[in-house]
Amino acid sequence: MSYGAPFDDYYRRLIMAAAAASGQEQEHSRETNFYWWPQPQQHQAPSASGLGSGQAPPSYEAIVKAYLEKYPPTNGEDTGRRRDEDVNEHEASKRRMVQWRGNYVSETEAKALRHVFDDMKDHFGHNLPDPDVCAVLKGLSHLGGGRDTIWEGELDFIYNIGGERCRLAYVGMEICLDLTPKLVQNERGRPMLRDYGKSWVYAYLPEITMLKVKQYIRAGTGWEISEEGIFQDPNCNLVAIEAMMHDGTQQPKPSFSVVEDYDATDFRNSSSFTRIGSVQTVYQDTDQQQIHRGIGFFCLSVEIDGSSSTVRPVRGAKGVDDEATLIFTLISFSTWGITDSIAPIVFNTPPYY
Repeated sequence: MSYGAPFDDYYRRLIMAAAAASGQEQEHSRETNFYWWPQPQQHQAPSASGLGSGQAPPSYEAIVKAYLEKYPPTNGEDTGRRRDEDVNEHEASKRRMVQWRGNYVSETEAKALRHVFDDMKDHFGHNLPDPDVCAVLKGLSHLGGGRDTIWEGELDFIYNIGGERCRLAYVGMEICLDLTPKLVQNERGRPMLRDYGKSWVYAYLPEITMLKVKQYIRAGTGWEISEEGIFQDPNCNLVAIEAMMHDGTQQPKPSFSVVEDYDATDFRNSSSFTRIGSVQTVYQDTDQQQIHRGIGFFCLSVEIDGSSSTVRPVRGAKGVDDEATLIFTLISFSTWGITDSIAPIVFNTPPYY
C-alpha cells in the first residue's frame, strides 16, 4: 500500500500526530535525521482515568495502533484513481442527455434547471438568504453597425448544488410584474409604448435586491453596473426595470404560471404552480391586467461601450466605459397573486409609480 508520501516521512508525521493526540511533548532526536520522537513522560499522580503513579504511559506502538484505528491511512493511488473517476463522471454527466420539461439537456444542466426552476432555490429576494451562486461573463461580441462601439455579452450563473458547480444561463428574482395597459399618448396624440406587453414589460423589485444583484455581477465580472434602464423610486425604495421578452419566432415566449392553492403559505417549488400560457397571452386578458407578485426567471446580458468596433473592451483601458448596462430578458414568471400596494408606471419618463 502506498501512503502518498515517502515511508519515513509518513511515519514521522504519524508519530507526531499520535503524540499530539495523546498530549505528549515532542523533541528532535539527534541520532536520526528523519524521525521526531516524543519525549518520554514522567509517571503521573493517580487520576480519574485510573492511571496510577506506578503505571507507565502507553507505549508508542500502542499509541500508533490506536491512532491508525481511528485515522486509517489513505491509499494515495486509490485516492488519485477516485479523483480521476469523479472528474470523468462529472464530464460524462455533461454529455449524458436527460429530459427536463420535455426538452433534452445534459445531466448537469438538468440538475441546475431543477434546482432553479423546480425547487426555486438560490434566487434573489427580499429577506431571503444570499444565493449560493456566482456570475460569470461568457464573452463579449460586437454585432456590427459600422462605427458603433457597443459590445454585448451574456452572463452565466454557477450554482453550488450539493458541492457540485452547475452552470446555467438563468437566475431567479422576486419581482412584481406590471401587466397594466400602457395607453399613454404623446403631444401629437399618437400612442406610445405600443409594444408593451408584447416585447417588454416593467418589473418592480426592492432597491436592496437590485443592489445585491449588481454586487454579485460586479464580483463575478469585474464590471460596475450603470443605472441605465434602472428607474428608482426613493419614496418606496423600489426600482423598475425594463424586462425584454421573446416573441416566439426564434425563442419561446415567456411562460406565465399561477399558484394552485391560494391558501398555501409556502410557494417555494414549482409543484405549487400551473402554467396558463405566455406572458403575452395573459396580458391580453383584461382580468389579468394588474400587477402580479411572484418569481421571475431571467437571462441577463451586458452592454459595454468600448473604444472601437474591432478591439474587445477591457475594463480600465483608455476610451472604455467603466460601467456596463444590464439587460434583463424574462424567461418565465410564477405568480402567487396580485398586489395593489404598488402604483404602476403610466409614462416611460420620468417613472413615478
